[in-house]
Amino acid sequence: MSVELKNKALRALLWSAAERISLQGIQFVISILLARFLMPEEFGLIAMLAIFIAIADSFINSGFGHALIQKQRATHVDECSIFYFNVIVGFIVAALLCFSAPWIADFYNQPQLTLMIYALSLNLIFSAFGLVQVTLLSKYLNFKIQQKVSVISAIASGTIGVTMALKGFGVWSLVIMQLSNTLFRTSLLWLFNTWRPSWTFSFEALRSMFAFGSRIFLVGLINAFFVNIYNLVIAKLFSPMALGFYVRAESLQQLPVNTVAGVINQVTFPVFSAIQDDKPRLKRGVSKALTMMVLIVFPMMVGLAIVAKPLVLVLLTEKWLPSVPYLQLFCVLGMLHPIHLINLSALNAQGRSDLFVRVEVLKKFLTIIIILITYRWGITAMIYGQIIVSFLSFYLNAYYTQKLLDYSIIEQIRDFIPSLALAGIMGVGVYALQYASITDELVLLIAQIITGVVLYSGMCYLFRISSFMEILKLIKSRGDRIV
Repeated sequence: MSVELKNKALRALLWSAAERISLQGIQFVISILLARFLMPEEFGLIAMLAIFIAIADSFINSGFGHALIQKQRATHVDECSIFYFNVIVGFIVAALLCFSAPWIADFYNQPQLTLMIYALSLNLIFSAFGLVQVTLLSKYLNFKIQQKVSVISAIASGTIGVTMALKGFGVWSLVIMQLSNTLFRTSLLWLFNTWRPSWTFSFEALRSMFAFGSRIFLVGLINAFFVNIYNLVIAKLFSPMALGFYVRAESLQQLPVNTVAGVINQVTFPVFSAIQDDKPRLKRGVSKALTMMVLIVFPMMVGLAIVAKPLVLVLLTEKWLPSVPYLQLFCVLGMLHPIHLINLSALNAQGRSDLFVRVEVLKKFLTIIIILITYRWGITAMIYGQIIVSFLSFYLNAYYTQKLLDYSIIEQIRDFIPSLALAGIMGVGVYALQYASITDELVLLIAQIITGVVLYSGMCYLFRISSFMEILKLIKSRGDRIV
Protein backbone atom coordinates (compact mmCIF):
# COMPACT_ATOMS: atom_id res chain seq x y z
CA MET A 1 0.00 0.00 0.00
CA SER A 2 2.89 2.34 0.83
CA VAL A 3 4.55 1.80 -2.56
CA GLU A 4 1.21 2.17 -4.35
CA LEU A 5 0.46 5.47 -2.61
CA LYS A 6 3.97 6.75 -3.28
CA ASN A 7 3.76 5.94 -6.99
CA LYS A 8 0.31 7.49 -7.22
CA ALA A 9 1.57 10.62 -5.47
CA LEU A 10 4.57 10.87 -7.80
CA ARG A 11 2.36 10.53 -10.88
CA ALA A 12 0.04 13.16 -9.46
CA LEU A 13 3.00 15.40 -8.71
CA LEU A 14 4.20 15.19 -12.32
CA TRP A 15 0.76 15.93 -13.76
CA SER A 16 0.21 18.72 -11.25
CA ALA A 17 3.60 20.17 -12.17
CA ALA A 18 2.75 19.96 -15.86
CA GLU A 19 -0.55 21.72 -15.21
CA ARG A 20 0.94 24.47 -13.08
CA ILE A 21 4.01 25.14 -15.21
CA SER A 22 2.11 25.21 -18.49
CA LEU A 23 -0.71 27.27 -16.99
CA GLN A 24 1.57 29.76 -15.28
CA GLY A 25 3.69 30.04 -18.42
CA ILE A 26 0.63 30.91 -20.50
CA GLN A 27 -0.69 33.32 -17.88
CA PHE A 28 2.74 34.93 -17.59
CA VAL A 29 2.89 35.66 -21.31
CA ILE A 30 -0.67 37.00 -21.27
CA SER A 31 0.00 39.20 -18.23
CA ILE A 32 3.12 40.66 -19.85
CA LEU A 33 1.19 41.53 -23.01
CA LEU A 34 -1.62 43.08 -21.00
CA ALA A 35 0.85 45.07 -18.87
CA ARG A 36 2.37 46.49 -22.06
CA PHE A 37 -0.99 47.45 -23.56
CA LEU A 38 -2.77 48.68 -20.42
CA MET A 39 -1.92 51.32 -17.83
CA PRO A 40 -1.09 50.67 -14.14
CA GLU A 41 -4.27 52.42 -12.97
CA GLU A 42 -6.41 49.97 -14.99
CA PHE A 43 -4.87 47.07 -13.11
CA GLY A 44 -5.48 49.08 -9.95
CA LEU A 45 -9.20 49.36 -10.71
CA ILE A 46 -9.65 45.61 -11.07
CA ALA A 47 -7.56 45.05 -7.91
CA MET A 48 -9.94 47.28 -5.93
CA LEU A 49 -12.65 44.66 -6.35
CA ALA A 50 -10.46 41.68 -5.41
CA ILE A 51 -11.39 41.74 -1.73
CA PHE A 52 -15.15 41.74 -2.43
CA ILE A 53 -14.94 39.00 -5.07
CA ALA A 54 -12.72 36.89 -2.80
CA ILE A 55 -15.09 37.21 0.17
CA ALA A 56 -18.06 36.29 -2.01
CA ASP A 57 -16.15 33.31 -3.41
CA SER A 58 -15.37 32.10 0.12
CA PHE A 59 -19.08 31.67 0.82
CA ILE A 60 -19.44 29.50 -2.27
CA ASN A 61 -16.40 27.33 -1.45
CA SER A 62 -17.70 27.18 2.15
CA GLY A 63 -15.05 24.69 3.31
CA PHE A 64 -17.05 21.65 2.18
CA GLY A 65 -14.59 20.98 -0.64
CA HIS A 66 -11.76 20.46 1.85
CA ALA A 67 -14.09 18.40 4.01
CA LEU A 68 -14.89 16.16 1.03
CA ILE A 69 -11.18 15.56 0.42
CA GLN A 70 -10.45 14.97 4.10
CA LYS A 71 -13.38 12.56 4.57
CA GLN A 72 -12.07 9.09 3.72
CA ARG A 73 -15.44 7.42 3.07
CA ALA A 74 -17.36 10.13 1.29
CA THR A 75 -20.50 9.01 -0.59
CA HIS A 76 -22.25 10.17 -3.74
CA VAL A 77 -24.91 11.75 -1.52
CA ASP A 78 -22.19 13.83 0.14
CA GLU A 79 -20.93 14.98 -3.25
CA CYS A 80 -24.39 15.89 -4.59
CA SER A 81 -25.35 17.73 -1.42
CA ILE A 82 -22.24 19.89 -1.62
CA PHE A 83 -22.82 20.52 -5.32
CA TYR A 84 -26.36 21.84 -4.86
CA PHE A 85 -25.32 23.83 -1.82
CA ASN A 86 -22.56 25.53 -3.83
CA VAL A 87 -24.91 26.39 -6.70
CA ILE A 88 -27.63 27.86 -4.46
CA VAL A 89 -25.13 29.91 -2.49
CA GLY A 90 -23.53 31.06 -5.76
CA PHE A 91 -26.77 32.67 -6.94
CA ILE A 92 -27.47 34.25 -3.54
CA VAL A 93 -23.98 35.71 -3.13
CA ALA A 94 -23.93 37.04 -6.72
CA ALA A 95 -27.24 38.84 -6.09
CA LEU A 96 -25.92 40.34 -2.84
CA LEU A 97 -22.76 41.53 -4.56
CA CYS A 98 -24.79 43.25 -7.28
CA PHE A 99 -26.95 44.89 -4.64
CA SER A 100 -23.80 46.22 -2.92
CA ALA A 101 -22.18 47.51 -6.12
CA PRO A 102 -23.18 51.21 -5.82
CA TRP A 103 -21.92 51.39 -2.22
CA ILE A 104 -18.59 49.79 -3.18
CA ALA A 105 -18.16 52.29 -6.02
CA ASP A 106 -18.94 55.18 -3.65
CA PHE A 107 -16.45 53.87 -1.08
CA TYR A 108 -13.62 54.15 -3.60
CA ASN A 109 -15.13 57.19 -5.35
CA GLN A 110 -14.83 55.29 -8.65
CA PRO A 111 -18.26 55.21 -10.39
CA GLN A 112 -17.08 52.85 -13.16
CA LEU A 113 -16.73 50.05 -10.62
CA THR A 114 -20.52 49.51 -10.46
CA LEU A 115 -20.84 47.97 -13.92
CA MET A 116 -17.64 45.98 -13.38
CA ILE A 117 -19.14 44.41 -10.25
CA TYR A 118 -22.35 43.52 -12.07
CA ALA A 119 -20.29 41.69 -14.70
CA LEU A 120 -17.90 39.94 -12.29
CA SER A 121 -20.77 38.67 -10.13
CA LEU A 122 -21.51 36.21 -12.96
CA ASN A 123 -18.13 34.65 -12.24
CA LEU A 124 -19.42 33.42 -8.89
CA ILE A 125 -22.28 31.52 -10.55
CA PHE A 126 -20.04 30.01 -13.24
CA SER A 127 -17.53 28.91 -10.59
CA ALA A 128 -20.13 27.30 -8.33
CA PHE A 129 -21.02 24.71 -10.99
CA GLY A 130 -17.44 23.44 -11.19
CA LEU A 131 -16.29 23.29 -7.58
CA VAL A 132 -17.22 19.68 -6.83
CA GLN A 133 -15.73 18.57 -10.16
CA VAL A 134 -12.37 20.10 -9.20
CA THR A 135 -12.57 18.78 -5.64
CA LEU A 136 -13.10 15.18 -6.76
CA LEU A 137 -10.32 15.37 -9.33
CA SER A 138 -7.96 16.62 -6.60
CA LYS A 139 -9.17 14.03 -4.06
CA TYR A 140 -8.29 11.17 -6.37
CA LEU A 141 -5.08 12.86 -7.57
CA ASN A 142 -6.34 13.15 -11.14
CA PHE A 143 -4.49 16.23 -12.38
CA LYS A 144 -4.33 15.18 -16.02
CA ILE A 145 -7.85 16.44 -16.70
CA GLN A 146 -7.20 19.59 -14.69
CA GLN A 147 -4.16 20.30 -16.85
CA LYS A 148 -6.20 20.10 -20.05
CA VAL A 149 -8.94 22.29 -18.64
CA SER A 150 -6.60 24.93 -17.23
CA VAL A 151 -4.43 25.25 -20.32
CA ILE A 152 -7.31 25.45 -22.80
CA SER A 153 -9.18 27.96 -20.63
CA ALA A 154 -6.11 30.14 -20.13
CA ILE A 155 -5.29 30.26 -23.84
CA ALA A 156 -8.88 30.98 -24.91
CA SER A 157 -9.59 33.65 -22.27
CA GLY A 158 -6.12 35.17 -22.60
CA THR A 159 -6.58 35.56 -26.33
CA ILE A 160 -9.86 37.35 -25.71
CA GLY A 161 -8.30 39.63 -23.08
CA VAL A 162 -5.27 40.61 -25.17
CA THR A 163 -7.41 41.20 -28.27
CA MET A 164 -9.73 43.48 -26.31
CA ALA A 165 -6.75 45.37 -24.85
CA LEU A 166 -5.39 45.95 -28.36
CA LYS A 167 -8.82 47.21 -29.43
CA GLY A 168 -8.77 49.80 -26.65
CA PHE A 169 -11.29 48.31 -24.20
CA GLY A 170 -9.04 49.16 -21.23
CA VAL A 171 -10.02 47.66 -17.88
CA TRP A 172 -12.91 45.77 -19.49
CA SER A 173 -10.41 43.52 -21.23
CA LEU A 174 -9.44 42.28 -17.75
CA VAL A 175 -13.07 41.86 -16.69
CA ILE A 176 -14.09 39.86 -19.76
CA MET A 177 -10.93 37.77 -19.57
CA GLN A 178 -11.82 36.69 -16.01
CA LEU A 179 -15.40 35.89 -16.97
CA SER A 180 -14.46 33.88 -20.04
CA ASN A 181 -11.78 31.95 -18.15
CA THR A 182 -14.23 30.75 -15.49
CA LEU A 183 -16.90 29.94 -18.07
CA PHE A 184 -14.49 27.95 -20.24
CA ARG A 185 -13.05 26.19 -17.20
CA THR A 186 -16.39 25.10 -15.78
CA SER A 187 -17.69 23.96 -19.18
CA LEU A 188 -14.57 21.89 -19.86
CA LEU A 189 -14.67 20.30 -16.40
CA TRP A 190 -18.15 18.98 -17.20
CA LEU A 191 -17.00 17.86 -20.63
CA PHE A 192 -13.89 15.96 -19.53
CA ASN A 193 -14.98 14.68 -16.11
CA THR A 194 -17.47 11.81 -15.86
CA TRP A 195 -18.93 12.78 -12.47
CA ARG A 196 -22.54 13.95 -12.60
CA PRO A 197 -24.87 14.91 -9.73
CA SER A 198 -28.05 12.97 -9.16
CA TRP A 199 -31.26 14.46 -7.81
CA THR A 200 -30.40 13.82 -4.19
CA PHE A 201 -29.70 16.16 -1.32
CA SER A 202 -29.09 15.53 2.37
CA PHE A 203 -28.82 18.05 5.17
CA GLU A 204 -27.42 15.21 7.26
CA ALA A 205 -24.56 14.78 4.79
CA LEU A 206 -23.71 18.47 5.05
CA ARG A 207 -24.05 18.34 8.82
CA SER A 208 -21.56 15.47 9.04
CA MET A 209 -18.90 17.60 7.34
CA PHE A 210 -19.91 20.88 8.92
CA ALA A 211 -17.56 20.72 11.91
CA PHE A 212 -14.48 20.44 9.72
CA GLY A 213 -15.80 22.41 6.76
CA SER A 214 -17.14 25.34 8.78
CA ARG A 215 -13.75 26.00 10.30
CA ILE A 216 -12.11 25.85 6.89
CA PHE A 217 -14.79 28.24 5.63
CA LEU A 218 -14.13 30.63 8.52
CA VAL A 219 -10.40 30.59 7.79
CA GLY A 220 -11.06 31.00 4.06
CA LEU A 221 -13.31 33.97 4.76
CA ILE A 222 -10.73 35.56 7.04
CA ASN A 223 -7.98 34.89 4.52
CA ALA A 224 -10.05 36.32 1.67
CA PHE A 225 -10.34 39.57 3.61
CA PHE A 226 -6.78 39.78 4.89
CA VAL A 227 -5.03 38.64 1.70
CA ASN A 228 -6.69 41.57 -0.03
CA ILE A 229 -6.76 44.05 2.85
CA TYR A 230 -3.64 45.78 1.57
CA ASN A 231 -5.36 46.37 -1.78
CA LEU A 232 -8.27 47.92 0.11
CA VAL A 233 -6.08 50.21 2.22
CA ILE A 234 -3.80 51.27 -0.64
CA ALA A 235 -6.73 51.94 -2.98
CA LYS A 236 -8.50 54.03 -0.34
CA LEU A 237 -5.47 56.01 0.87
CA PHE A 238 -3.42 56.37 -2.31
CA SER A 239 -4.52 55.95 -5.95
CA PRO A 240 -5.42 53.31 -8.55
CA MET A 241 -1.97 53.83 -10.11
CA ALA A 242 -0.15 53.18 -6.81
CA LEU A 243 -2.26 50.05 -6.33
CA GLY A 244 -1.40 49.01 -9.90
CA PHE A 245 2.34 49.10 -9.13
CA TYR A 246 1.75 47.18 -5.91
CA VAL A 247 -0.32 44.37 -7.45
CA ARG A 248 2.03 44.06 -10.43
CA ALA A 249 5.01 43.53 -8.11
CA GLU A 250 3.01 41.07 -6.01
CA SER A 251 1.90 39.08 -9.07
CA LEU A 252 5.46 38.83 -10.41
CA GLN A 253 6.61 37.41 -7.09
CA GLN A 254 3.65 35.07 -6.75
CA LEU A 255 4.01 33.58 -10.23
CA PRO A 256 7.02 31.32 -9.50
CA VAL A 257 6.07 30.75 -5.85
CA ASN A 258 2.50 29.73 -6.60
CA THR A 259 3.66 27.48 -9.40
CA VAL A 260 5.98 25.44 -7.18
CA ALA A 261 3.99 25.69 -3.95
CA GLY A 262 0.74 24.99 -5.76
CA VAL A 263 2.13 21.84 -7.40
CA ILE A 264 3.41 20.34 -4.16
CA ASN A 265 0.59 21.54 -1.90
CA GLN A 266 -2.09 20.30 -4.31
CA VAL A 267 -0.67 16.80 -3.93
CA THR A 268 0.40 16.88 -0.28
CA PHE A 269 -3.02 17.55 1.26
CA PRO A 270 -4.76 14.46 -0.17
CA VAL A 271 -1.62 12.35 0.42
CA PHE A 272 -1.20 13.61 3.98
CA SER A 273 -4.91 12.96 4.56
CA ALA A 274 -4.49 9.35 3.38
CA ILE A 275 -1.74 8.69 5.96
CA GLN A 276 -3.09 10.93 8.74
CA ASP A 277 -3.20 8.07 11.28
CA ASP A 278 0.47 7.10 10.80
CA LYS A 279 2.24 9.97 12.59
CA PRO A 280 5.89 8.91 11.96
CA ARG A 281 5.14 8.42 8.27
CA LEU A 282 3.30 11.72 8.08
CA LYS A 283 6.23 13.51 9.73
CA ARG A 284 8.62 12.09 7.11
CA GLY A 285 6.25 13.19 4.36
CA VAL A 286 6.00 16.73 5.74
CA SER A 287 9.78 16.97 6.06
CA LYS A 288 10.32 15.74 2.50
CA ALA A 289 7.70 18.10 1.07
CA LEU A 290 9.25 21.04 2.93
CA THR A 291 12.81 20.36 1.78
CA MET A 292 11.70 19.81 -1.82
CA MET A 293 9.69 23.03 -1.89
CA VAL A 294 12.39 25.29 -0.43
CA LEU A 295 15.00 23.68 -2.69
CA ILE A 296 13.22 25.29 -5.63
CA VAL A 297 11.59 28.39 -4.12
CA PHE A 298 14.59 29.84 -2.24
CA PRO A 299 16.89 30.28 -5.27
CA MET A 300 13.99 31.54 -7.37
CA MET A 301 13.19 34.29 -4.86
CA VAL A 302 16.82 35.28 -4.29
CA GLY A 303 17.40 35.40 -8.03
CA LEU A 304 14.19 37.34 -8.70
CA ALA A 305 15.09 39.99 -6.13
CA ILE A 306 18.46 40.53 -7.80
CA VAL A 307 17.24 40.65 -11.42
CA ALA A 308 14.11 42.67 -10.59
CA LYS A 309 15.12 45.87 -12.39
CA PRO A 310 16.32 44.37 -15.71
CA LEU A 311 13.35 41.98 -15.63
CA VAL A 312 10.82 44.82 -15.32
CA LEU A 313 12.57 46.91 -17.98
CA VAL A 314 12.72 44.05 -20.48
CA LEU A 315 9.26 42.61 -19.93
CA LEU A 316 7.08 45.51 -18.76
CA THR A 317 8.92 48.65 -19.97
CA GLU A 318 9.88 51.76 -17.98
CA LYS A 319 6.32 52.72 -16.99
CA TRP A 320 6.41 49.88 -14.43
CA LEU A 321 9.80 50.75 -12.83
CA PRO A 322 8.19 52.04 -9.57
CA SER A 323 7.17 48.43 -8.85
CA VAL A 324 10.81 47.21 -8.61
CA PRO A 325 11.47 47.97 -4.91
CA TYR A 326 8.10 46.43 -4.01
CA LEU A 327 9.00 43.28 -5.96
CA GLN A 328 12.33 42.90 -4.17
CA LEU A 329 10.63 43.06 -0.76
CA PHE A 330 7.90 40.65 -1.84
CA CYS A 331 10.60 38.08 -2.61
CA VAL A 332 11.29 37.77 1.13
CA LEU A 333 7.61 36.93 1.65
CA GLY A 334 7.83 34.45 -1.21
CA MET A 335 10.56 32.49 0.56
CA LEU A 336 8.40 32.01 3.65
CA HIS A 337 5.13 31.22 1.86
CA PRO A 338 5.80 27.53 1.02
CA ILE A 339 6.88 26.83 4.60
CA HIS A 340 3.54 28.15 5.84
CA LEU A 341 1.66 26.03 3.30
CA ILE A 342 3.29 22.74 4.27
CA ASN A 343 2.70 23.25 7.99
CA LEU A 344 -0.95 24.18 7.48
CA SER A 345 -1.49 21.29 5.05
CA ALA A 346 -0.22 18.86 7.69
CA LEU A 347 -2.54 20.41 10.26
CA ASN A 348 -5.62 20.17 8.03
CA ALA A 349 -4.82 16.62 6.93
CA GLN A 350 -5.16 15.51 10.54
CA GLY A 351 -8.61 17.08 10.75
CA ARG A 352 -7.44 19.74 13.22
CA SER A 353 -9.26 22.61 11.58
CA ASP A 354 -9.89 23.99 15.09
CA LEU A 355 -6.19 24.64 15.52
CA PHE A 356 -6.04 25.91 11.96
CA VAL A 357 -8.65 28.55 12.79
CA ARG A 358 -6.83 29.52 15.98
CA VAL A 359 -3.54 30.04 14.15
CA GLU A 360 -5.13 32.04 11.35
CA VAL A 361 -7.03 34.33 13.73
CA LEU A 362 -3.82 35.09 15.63
CA LYS A 363 -2.02 35.92 12.39
CA LYS A 364 -4.79 38.21 11.24
CA PHE A 365 -4.75 40.01 14.57
CA LEU A 366 -1.04 40.65 14.02
CA THR A 367 -1.78 41.91 10.51
CA ILE A 368 -4.26 44.50 11.77
CA ILE A 369 -1.75 45.81 14.31
CA ILE A 370 1.00 46.05 11.68
CA ILE A 371 -1.24 47.89 9.20
CA LEU A 372 -2.29 50.42 11.85
CA ILE A 373 1.38 51.05 12.62
CA THR A 374 2.82 51.17 9.08
CA TYR A 375 0.20 52.71 6.75
CA ARG A 376 1.14 56.31 7.58
CA TRP A 377 4.66 55.77 6.19
CA GLY A 378 3.55 54.51 2.79
CA ILE A 379 3.44 51.30 0.76
CA THR A 380 7.07 50.28 1.33
CA ALA A 381 6.61 50.39 5.11
CA MET A 382 3.45 48.30 4.76
CA ILE A 383 5.37 45.58 2.91
CA TYR A 384 8.03 45.56 5.64
CA GLY A 385 5.17 45.04 8.05
CA GLN A 386 4.00 42.02 6.05
CA ILE A 387 7.48 40.53 6.31
CA ILE A 388 7.45 40.90 10.11
CA VAL A 389 4.05 39.19 10.29
CA SER A 390 5.28 36.38 8.03
CA PHE A 391 8.23 35.60 10.31
CA LEU A 392 5.94 35.54 13.33
CA SER A 393 3.52 33.33 11.39
CA PHE A 394 6.24 30.78 10.77
CA TYR A 395 6.59 30.30 14.49
CA LEU A 396 2.82 29.98 14.97
CA ASN A 397 2.41 27.49 12.12
CA ALA A 398 5.39 25.38 13.15
CA TYR A 399 4.36 25.32 16.82
CA TYR A 400 1.39 23.01 16.17
CA THR A 401 3.32 20.87 13.71
CA GLN A 402 5.80 20.27 16.52
CA LYS A 403 3.01 19.57 18.99
CA LEU A 404 1.14 17.08 16.78
CA LEU A 405 3.93 15.44 14.77
CA ASP A 406 7.01 16.08 16.91
CA TYR A 407 8.51 17.94 13.93
CA SER A 408 10.12 20.82 15.77
CA ILE A 409 10.88 24.34 14.58
CA ILE A 410 14.60 23.59 14.93
CA GLU A 411 14.20 20.51 12.72
CA GLN A 412 12.38 22.55 10.09
CA ILE A 413 15.09 25.21 10.10
CA ARG A 414 17.72 22.48 9.86
CA ASP A 415 15.88 21.05 6.85
CA PHE A 416 15.82 24.31 4.88
CA ILE A 417 19.19 25.84 5.92
CA PRO A 418 21.18 24.02 3.16
CA SER A 419 18.93 25.40 0.42
CA LEU A 420 19.02 28.87 1.98
CA ALA A 421 22.81 28.87 2.20
CA LEU A 422 23.28 27.73 -1.40
CA ALA A 423 20.70 30.24 -2.63
CA GLY A 424 22.62 33.00 -0.83
CA ILE A 425 25.92 31.99 -2.45
CA MET A 426 24.20 31.85 -5.84
CA GLY A 427 22.76 35.31 -5.21
CA VAL A 428 26.23 36.76 -4.66
CA GLY A 429 27.40 35.32 -7.98
CA VAL A 430 24.37 36.64 -9.87
CA TYR A 431 24.65 40.09 -8.26
CA ALA A 432 28.33 40.34 -9.22
CA LEU A 433 27.35 40.30 -12.91
CA GLN A 434 25.90 43.79 -12.48
CA TYR A 435 29.47 45.08 -12.37
CA ALA A 436 30.37 43.45 -15.67
CA SER A 437 30.50 45.59 -18.80
CA ILE A 438 27.03 44.61 -19.99
CA THR A 439 24.97 47.60 -21.11
CA ASP A 440 22.06 45.76 -22.74
CA GLU A 441 19.39 44.92 -20.15
CA LEU A 442 18.20 41.81 -22.01
CA VAL A 443 21.73 40.39 -22.29
CA LEU A 444 22.34 41.10 -18.60
CA LEU A 445 19.08 39.42 -17.61
CA ILE A 446 19.83 36.28 -19.65
CA ALA A 447 23.37 36.11 -18.29
CA GLN A 448 22.17 36.42 -14.70
CA ILE A 449 19.50 33.74 -15.13
CA ILE A 450 21.90 31.25 -16.74
CA THR A 451 24.56 31.94 -14.11
CA GLY A 452 22.09 31.44 -11.29
CA VAL A 453 20.70 28.15 -12.64
CA VAL A 454 24.12 26.66 -13.39
CA LEU A 455 25.70 27.82 -10.14
CA TYR A 456 22.87 26.64 -7.89
CA SER A 457 22.36 23.30 -9.67
CA GLY A 458 26.08 22.66 -9.64
CA MET A 459 26.36 23.30 -5.89
CA CYS A 460 23.32 21.09 -5.17
CA TYR A 461 24.92 18.26 -7.14
CA LEU A 462 28.35 18.84 -5.60
CA PHE A 463 27.02 18.72 -2.05
CA ARG A 464 24.58 15.91 -2.86
CA ILE A 465 21.52 17.75 -1.53
CA SER A 466 19.02 14.92 -0.94
CA SER A 467 15.95 16.59 -2.46
CA PHE A 468 17.91 17.62 -5.55
CA MET A 469 19.27 14.10 -6.05
CA GLU A 470 15.78 12.66 -5.62
CA ILE A 471 14.41 15.00 -8.31
CA LEU A 472 17.24 13.97 -10.65
CA LYS A 473 16.49 10.32 -9.95
CA LEU A 474 12.78 10.87 -10.65
CA ILE A 475 13.52 12.67 -13.93
CA LYS A 476 15.94 9.93 -14.98
CA SER A 477 13.47 7.16 -14.19
CA ARG A 478 10.72 8.88 -16.18
CA GLY A 479 13.15 9.40 -19.06
CA ASP A 480 14.11 5.74 -19.04
CA ARG A 481 10.44 4.75 -19.23
CA ILE A 482 9.88 7.00 -22.22
CA VAL A 483 12.90 5.53 -23.99
